[in-house]
Amino acid sequence: MEKYIEKLRTRNAIAAGNEKEIERQHAKGRLTAQERIDLLFDPGTFQEIDTLVTSRSDEYMDGRASRYGDGVITGFGLIGGRRVFAAAQNPGVLGGSLGEMHANKIVKAMRMAIKYGCPFLALNDSGGARIQEGVDSLGGYARIFDANCEASGVIPQLSIILGPCAGGAVYSPALTDFVFMTENSYMFITGPEVVRAVMQESVSFEELGGGLIHSKESGVSHFLSKDDTECLLKVRELLSYLPSNNQDDPPYTPPADDPDRRCPELEQIVPVDPHKPYDVRQVIASIVDDGRFFEVHELWAENMVVGFARLNGWVIGIVANQPQVLAGTIDIKASVKASHFIRLCDAYNIPILTLQDVPGFLPGTHQEYGGIIRNGARMIYAYSEATVPKLMIIMRKSYGGAYCVMSSKGLGGDLLYAWPNAEIAVMGAEGAVNILFRKQVANAEDPEAKRKELVDDYEEKFNNPYVAASRGLIDGVIEPRDSRRVLIQALEVTLSKRETHVPKKHGLAPM
Repeated sequence: MEKYIEKLRTRNAIAAGNEKEIERQHAKGRLTAQERIDLLFDPGTFQEIDTLVTSRSDEYMDGRASRYGDGVITGFGLIGGRRVFAAAQNPGVLGGSLGEMHANKIVKAMRMAIKYGCPFLALNDSGGARIQEGVDSLGGYARIFDANCEASGVIPQLSIILGPCAGGAVYSPALTDFVFMTENSYMFITGPEVVRAVMQESVSFEELGGGLIHSKESGVSHFLSKDDTECLLKVRELLSYLPSNNQDDPPYTPPADDPDRRCPELEQIVPVDPHKPYDVRQVIASIVDDGRFFEVHELWAENMVVGFARLNGWVIGIVANQPQVLAGTIDIKASVKASHFIRLCDAYNIPILTLQDVPGFLPGTHQEYGGIIRNGARMIYAYSEATVPKLMIIMRKSYGGAYCVMSSKGLGGDLLYAWPNAEIAVMGAEGAVNILFRKQVANAEDPEAKRKELVDDYEEKFNNPYVAASRGLIDGVIEPRDSRRVLIQALEVTLSKRETHVPKKHGLAPM
C-alpha cells in the first residue's frame, strides 16, 4: 500500500505546480490558482475534484505535457459556512488555455452546482482557447455557455477576472450574474487587428479592455478591485447577500440596529429645493441597518444607484436615482443597469426598495438614436415581471413616464410612500405653467408675478403627494425621519407575498 500511496502523492505534487510558476505569477502582481482558492474559501473546507484529469492532446504539445488537472482547479467548499462550487484556471499550465478536458472539468462542476443548489464561481486567468486542440477547444466553450444558460436564475453565478480573458472566453462571464475585475486584468474579443495593435504597442491591453474600462465605460464589470486579495474579499461579501439558489431565501442576519430608529438627518440630507443635488447614498446609509450598503456597478451609469443592504436583518435590493449625476434622469445606461439588477433580485427572492427622485428620461438625439425607448421599456418589463415585494419612497420629484416605469402601482408596486415635499405630476409646475398658461403670463401686467401665482396654484392643486394619495396611487405620506421604521414594517408584512403570472413559455423582454 505504501508504494501506491507514494505514487498518488507524486501525481498530486505534479498537479500542484512548481516554484517557477508561482514566482512568475507573483511577478505579475497576481496570486496562483491555489492561493486564490485558499483565500476565497473558509480554511480547510475546499475539496478538489478531477485532480488527476489530463489532456488527450499531448501529441500536439511539442513535448510540453498538459500536466494533471489540465490547467484548472475545480471543486467545492464553504464560504461563510455555505457550500459553493468553483473553477479556478491555472495560468501555469499552458497559460490556463481551455482544452477539451479543461472544459469538461468546468462543466462538470457547474452541473453539480446546479444539481445541489449551490452558487458557482469561475476564476478566469487564461489566454483563451487552446490552439493545439482546435475545434475540441471551441466545443468546450459552447458546453460552458450552455451550462451558464441553464444555471441562469437558478443558482448565483459569479465570474472573477484575475488576468487575461480573451476571445470566446469573454462570453461566459457575460452570461453570469456578476463580473468582478482587478485593475491588472482585461477582457476583449480577440481579432487579428487587436493582437497586431497590441504587439505594435500602439495600444495596451488595459486600454482595449482593462478592469477600469469595463467597470466605467462598457459596464461589463460590476466590481473593480486593485488586486486579487481585495477582489476575492468582495466576492465573499457579495455572497453574504445572496441565497444559495432560487428556491432559498437570502441569508437573514440578526440585526444590531434598532428597527424603530428615526432618521431626522434625512430632512437635512435632501434639500426641499428640487433643483439642488445631493448624494442618494447618504439617504441609503441613513435608512438601512448600520449604514452598510454594498453597491453594484458603482462606476457605470452613475445617475442610477443599485446595490444590496439589510433592513432589520432582511436582505433587500435598492434601486435609487442619483441627483448628483445628470440630475437623476434616466438614460440608456441607467435603464440597462436598473433592469438587470431588478431581474436579478426577482430571480433570487430579494425584495426591491426603490428610492425615487426623478425628473424624467434624459432628452436628446443621442438618447433617441441609441434606443432610449427600447431600453427604457426594459425597466417597465423588469418591474412588471418581478413578483418579489416592491416598496418605494418618492423623496422629491416624480415626473412623467419616469414615474410610471419605477415601481408604480400600475406595475405592481406593493407599498409606496411619499415625503410631504414630493412632486408627483406629468412635469414640474414651472414647465406646466409655461405650456398651459403661456398667453395669460405674456398678457399680464406683471408677467413674473403672474407666473409665480400660477405656479403656486398648480403646485397646490396638482403637483403634490396628496393628489396621488387621494387616488390610492401611493399608500401614505410620511415624514422623512420615519422612513426606516415604515419601510421595515412594510417589508415584513410583504415577505409572505405570493404572486404568479399567466402561464407562458417566456415573455419577450425588450432587448
